[in-house]
Amino acid sequence: MRSSQAIKYIAVIMLATTLSLIAQIQPAMLNQPMNNFTLPTYDGKTVSLSDFKGKNVLVVFPRVFAAEGRWCSICNYQYAELMALAKKAKEKYNLEILYVISFSEKTIHNWIDAFPDQMASIEQMKTPKYDTEQSKRRAEFAKNFFVNKYEFTKGEVPTPFPILIDSARTVSKSLGIFTNEWNGSKVEQDIPSLYLLDKNGILKFKYVSQTTVDRPKNDYMLQVFDNFLK
Repeated sequence: MRSSQAIKYIAVIMLATTLSLIAQIQPAMLNQPMNNFTLPTYDGKTVSLSDFKGKNVLVVFPRVFAAEGRWCSICNYQYAELMALAKKAKEKYNLEILYVISFSEKTIHNWIDAFPDQMASIEQMKTPKYDTEQSKRRAEFAKNFFVNKYEFTKGEVPTPFPILIDSARTVSKSLGIFTNEWNGSKVEQDIPSLYLLDKNGILKFKYVSQTTVDRPKNDYMLQVFDNFLK
């Protein structure tokens, strides 16, 4: 009897915990305002989403790590693409980009420091040293997906838009995009996500997907801007 009561008690506690976690998750809903958040930036400032009322805003959450101790190559390539997108979209669409990383300032520093080598490794992937089936598949993927060549000098990686530090995962967890595992990769990471808000702070477009290779390219995003931004 006592055992049965104990099981019921544990079940109640587990249910309460689950409901509490669900209550903390507040996914961003299309055609609704996105919840405001305030985070420190990598350059020592503080930024709130509400600071950008009157401007269109693209909020980006990269995965950062693909596995323990291994950066996400697709995320790095996307960052390089975003630099080019920022130049095209800032004036034409009155667009600001916020790049939110759910890791510590030290991790972000290491990520930026390793960025030139990451871009070089992507290019090396296209012309593998060894003629194996795996290297051939990787080379074919790299040629088709990493179309543009980006080169950076160590210590001179630009940060043309604010990099926000969400080290406590407050924002990513509230959006329900933080996870500890995906497809066998057991590492802390965000599900790659994009949130496009118009000048009134209304969410007009979002992409949330851990498939990684389906992330919208610049040409597609420019079409999205044309469709949703006035």
